[in-house]
Amino acid sequence: MKRNVLVMLFTLAVAALVSAQADLQSVALVKLTKTEPITVKQLKAEVQKIEAQTGKALTIDERKQVLDVMINERLALQAAERDKVTVSDAEINQQLQQARTAMAQSLGRQPTDAEFEAAIKQQTGMDLASYKEQMKRLVTVQKYLMTKKQDLINSIKKPTENEIKNFYELNKAKLVRPDTVRFSMIFVPYGNDAASKAKAKELADKLVKDIGTSPSKFDEAVLRGQSPSAGYQAGDGGYLPKTAEAQSIVGPDFMNVAFSLKQGEVSRLIENTKGYQIIKITEAYSQKNLDLDDIYQLGNKITVREYIGNLLYQQNQQAIFDKASKELVDELRAGGKSFQIFEKNIAY
Repeated sequence: MKRNVLVMLFTLAVAALVSAQADLQSVALVKLTKTEPITVKQLKAEVQKIEAQTGKALTIDERKQVLDVMINERLALQAAERDKVTVSDAEINQQLQQARTAMAQSLGRQPTDAEFEAAIKQQTGMDLASYKEQMKRLVTVQKYLMTKKQDLINSIKKPTENEIKNFYELNKAKLVRPDTVRFSMIFVPYGNDAASKAKAKELADKLVKDIGTSPSKFDEAVLRGQSPSAGYQAGDGGYLPKTAEAQSIVGPDFMNVAFSLKQGEVSRLIENTKGYQIIKITEAYSQKNLDLDDIYQLGNKITVREYIGNLLYQQNQQAIFDKASKELVDELRAGGKSFQIFEKNIAY
């Protein structure tokens, strides 16, 4: 019995060693300015990331596509190093600060370091140090592309008025603003236990009784809600379109109540999974087919014309960047001597 266990352990140890050695084998060599291997382990890691995101195993051909991207990145990084195109720590920190600012806007406050790092981990699967390394590689490649293909990138043109009008005519059936209301809201949150819910209900009932259907008393309650000691939250709730997507967020009861009210009217008490709400409609808009000079989305100043212009410019920009990227890759791969692929190792 002991002998069988020892044999099994030895077999497992040998298998693990063989697997580790296989992972260290090269699946490709990049050698534009120096010889740099891409190992089976590195390819596996990239493939596994994509498989986790897509929920399906990649085929051999799809693995080859992943490997191609890895080769292109390393060729560009070697070329950037050769041509002395570098990215400073300050540039990376600026990119990170932009990400923190976006997160702060979402939270309504500055995130802590722990919150920021946790968000990066959740979104990318990487710790902060690994994320910064990846960002530095990506920014270096982008900077090198901008440097080498500056003339092509500078050729991006803004769409003409005729192009904007043509796009509008072809898509105006889709450019419709649904029935929309803007509302002010009083929100009384409650916790998970019965006692906190009962306390919140008591406060909500008192607010309903004090306000009744009076818009002015509702406004007074909203002002009192700005105080941290009010026990409830209050303010502008923003714009609510009458769409299935919006209803999936606010719930059918809230949607039905909001669109049963006229501008200036105060609602009954509404309950959701987090608390009690009372709303007042401050603006109301009927469904409308949008013209070029209409506001594209309520709450900002961008017109349909400007929205279409930005969209067409982004499409032109993407087309030029794709062309520039292809030209650069073709130049770096020219002659087929800048890299070598070991096909048999792609199957690992």
